[in-house]
Amino acid sequence: MKFPGSVLASVFLFVAETMAALYLSSTYRSGGDGMWQSLTLLFSLLPCALVQLTLLFVHRDFSRDRPLVLLLHLLQLGPLFRCFEVLCIYCQSGHVEEPYVSITKKRQMPKNGFSEEVEKEVGQAEGKMFTHRSAFSRASVIQAFLGSAPQLTLQLYISTLQQGITSGRCVCMLLSLLSIVYGALRCNILAIKIKYDEYDVKVKPLAYVCIFLWRSFEIATRVIVLVLFTSVLKAWVVLVIFINFFSFFLYPWILFWCSGSPFPENIEKALSRVGTTIVLCFLTFLYAGINMFCWSAVQLKINSPDLISKSQNWYRLLVYYILRFIENAFLLLMWYIFKTDIYMYVCAPLLILKLLIGYCAAILFMLIFYQFFHPCKKLFSSSVSESFQRWLKCICCQCPWQKSSTSVGKTDVRSSGDRDETPSSSKISSMPSQILNADELCSA
Repeated sequence: MKFPGSVLASVFLFVAETMAALYLSSTYRSGGDGMWQSLTLLFSLLPCALVQLTLLFVHRDFSRDRPLVLLLHLLQLGPLFRCFEVLCIYCQSGHVEEPYVSITKKRQMPKNGFSEEVEKEVGQAEGKMFTHRSAFSRASVIQAFLGSAPQLTLQLYISTLQQGITSGRCVCMLLSLLSIVYGALRCNILAIKIKYDEYDVKVKPLAYVCIFLWRSFEIATRVIVLVLFTSVLKAWVVLVIFINFFSFFLYPWILFWCSGSPFPENIEKALSRVGTTIVLCFLTFLYAGINMFCWSAVQLKINSPDLISKSQNWYRLLVYYILRFIENAFLLLMWYIFKTDIYMYVCAPLLILKLLIGYCAAILFMLIFYQFFHPCKKLFSSSVSESFQRWLKCICCQCPWQKSSTSVGKTDVRSSGDRDETPSSSKISSMPSQILNADELCSA
């Protein structure tokens, strides 16, 4: 059984960030900053409550008679109790013979065009460990994008206004950034395992490093751009957030309504139609929150039993990063035009250049991951390099076609003019030129 390192990382970030936020809110209270205290507590306690509900929902404890567990989650101690359970399961594995073992079948990655199916025995302890890992992965994503991302944006905004940063705020911002990057990393791994559920997926350490660098550059530049824009145009940032959030929130529902599929009823048997609607709204809310700061790595598909599209759509990925880059550049331009005196000692053009280069570095690491380190790259219908080459060929082929079509149009105009000016014998001489241009067009 694998060591539950992901569970320990999730619990550490959860506890450390919550304690740092509580300490920071106490310093705001002592300094008389009631608004900053309230917002800091909001972005700390709200994700805590959502994490408790997520753990209870995944483990299905609402329908089980476990009052002590419900009490611990009510006291916000659920993750610590679950972590203790995980450590007990890991320590007892291999020492106690399990009475029941199930058999699962997984296909290995193709080698030389062939893929073998391997049977694996899974005991009760390993099944429980899998449930715990799945629950903590989902809890990390919720904590990252519904708590840590707003918290990091808020603290960086306060530091910008006050033109200074305290040690407590620095620690809180660092933990929030690590939490967001870790949540985005878990989102990538979850997307891979859901899309390729029938395969035995093994993620190499270099893949983790590449995802970490990709997400770090992407999220850090995005947060800084939003903070800079907010510091000079506070009213307009509401419109930016509104358009971004509701575009991603409504997009899965629009696709669902256009497909004409019936309302999904198989998400959870114990849920009613109202409960299913609430769960789907929360999923689309989380989906919009993720895409506000970075690429979600998954496409939410409400009419699918897995709720996630398993197709690899490079076009959607390309469109997202092009539009996000244009939006970041536009927000930075607005900041440069309307910047105030607090940025008197900041070299604005250099800062804009660094941020744009940082976002391009994120895209570069993303391409490196999909080209070299993706665990299921052998299953892609086309790699990143092949898609890029095909895209360049399409652009290069369109250029001579447009040139040849314009030349044909010019010669047609000239020949018609000649027919009007010359006698009937010149009509015969104009035909070879038209035939030649048609042959050139076909060869092009």
